[in-house]
Amino acid sequence: QVQLVESGGGLVQPGGSLRLSCAASGSIFSINPMGWYRQAPGKERELVATITSDGSTKYADSVKDRFTISRDNAKNTVSLQMNSLKPEDTAIYYCSADIRMSFLRNYKTYWGQGTQVTVSS
Repeated sequence: QVQLVESGGGLVQPGGSLRLSCAASGSIFSINPMGWYRQAPGKERELVATITSDGSTKYADSVKDRFTISRDNAKNTVSLQMNSLKPEDTAIYYCSADIRMSFLRNYKTYWGQGTQVTVSS
């Protein structure tokens, strides 16, 4: 059994910052990649940022130069530092990870329960 647990969402004013964290636990052999997605009301879930085990990152154009994704491979955690937040960043943010439970198993995508981020004055 594998579980992803997110923390760090909340309400922030435009221009402010928030840090999201996600911890993977359970029977884990390897994880690659880990990332963050978001879904705003009435919109489809979209990629925010991903990071591989060797530290390669990918960002949505809308968050480049404002958000930074990082990862601790030893602790199976991924974080998202969000700066210069805008009202359009308001969404439920989901942690995602492709996890392999053993050498003989294939990778499977797991999702966290989501954490609300609201940017409003």
